[in-house]
Amino acid sequence: MSRIRPTRFVHVVYRTRCFDEMARWYQTVFDAKIQYQNPVLSFLTYDDEHRRVALINLAMVQPDATEADRRGAVGVDHVAYTYGSVDDLLENYAYLKAQGIMPYWCIHRGVTMSKYYADPDGNQMELQVDAFESSEEANDYMNGPHFSANPIGVE
Repeated sequence: MSRIRPTRFVHVVYRTRCFDEMARWYQTVFDAKIQYQNPVLSFLTYDDEHRRVALINLAMVQPDATEADRRGAVGVDHVAYTYGSVDDLLENYAYLKAQGIMPYWCIHRGVTMSKYYADPDGNQMELQVDAFESSEEANDYMNGPHFSANPIGVE
């Protein structure tokens, strides 16, 4: 079986309790624009990728968290790598499965089809393929009613 590698690094997702400040920081530092935002999620980009930085608002996800619950909760949620085609993503899945490495979550979020894995330390990564031919189509989808109705996607 041939080895399939990602074509590029695409985004990082941060868990934060400083949601608005984080969004402003990335807008300032990278001249990023908000692609999509609701009270829980914010997707920002600084180029033609549909998202380079995503923020998860822990204040909305865990509003009643105790101080002990909050320790270690902020920080990197996952990093994402994209593959050139669905075939490449599935070939890589087959290769990893043969090595005993299985995804813990598979999802189609409209804009991407993704498999989530955890490394031995528990660091999470998303291996994905874009569902649209162009960034413009992906951006239009993210700004449309279907993405807003379900930005997480379906398993």
